[in-house]
Amino acid sequence: MNAPLELTGLTKIFETPAGPFIAVKDVSAEIRDGEFVCILGHSGCGKSTVLSMIAGLERATLGGVVVDGTEVREPGSDRAVVFQSPCLLPWLTARQNAELGLGPAERGTRIDRYFEMVGIGDAADRLPAEISLGTQQCVSLVRALAREPRFLLLDEPFSQLDSLTRFELQDMLLRVWEDQRRNVIMVTHDIDEALYLADRVILMTDGPEATVGQIIDVQFPRPRTRAAVLEHPGYYQTRERVLDFLEHHAQQSRPSALDRVLRARVQQPA
Repeated sequence: MNAPLELTGLTKIFETPAGPFIAVKDVSAEIRDGEFVCILGHSGCGKSTVLSMIAGLERATLGGVVVDGTEVREPGSDRAVVFQSPCLLPWLTARQNAELGLGPAERGTRIDRYFEMVGIGDAADRLPAEISLGTQQCVSLVRALAREPRFLLLDEPFSQLDSLTRFELQDMLLRVWEDQRRNVIMVTHDIDEALYLADRVILMTDGPEATVGQIIDVQFPRPRTRAAVLEHPGYYQTRERVLDFLEHHAQQSRPSALDRVLRARVQQPA
């Protein structure tokens, strides 16, 4: 049985005044059904570019994103994105922000259920300026979950939060995922966050021309608690493996055959 989501030779080239810029090249991976996957790498390694192509917000230059055998060419209701910033409309309440784009039948009880699920039911009727940044990001998550997408795409959603709030929201996200087992793809640069949340971690080489360097299976049992993960005998060995990759193996040689294809592609007349 094929994986529900496949990345096949995913390559993105941006045209710049200085010439073509190859952000990511030949990225290939599979996302299994009900899996929580983190894409991890240094800043500038193309993690968010890959996520944008999965979401359909960016078109691949070569290769593609395939869902159930069909190539993704545009955004769709099967994929919902939560960005680094909450992106809430300041004149609408938290509930009204979460309801944007939903039909009448999808509001009310469904929205209330997700507000309670993420633990912010008391903030539903307040304006964004009246709630914390962490609660605002929870509203963004409710907005995504309320669409009940097949794939939840998270672009470093906790990176702007303080450590305590980030830990609390990681715990909340894990509880929601364990309750629903949606397909989650999360971009992060935080090793501990990835190891706590993910079933597998996709390690990206440094950019430009970033690609998949390694894919690590995270063996910690579920359901997870932070204390249990930290006390697991394999935790520090797995963490050291990730650190070793990031410190010593991020820069890799790329396949010369693909180099020739890319050069031919960018040199073609418009």
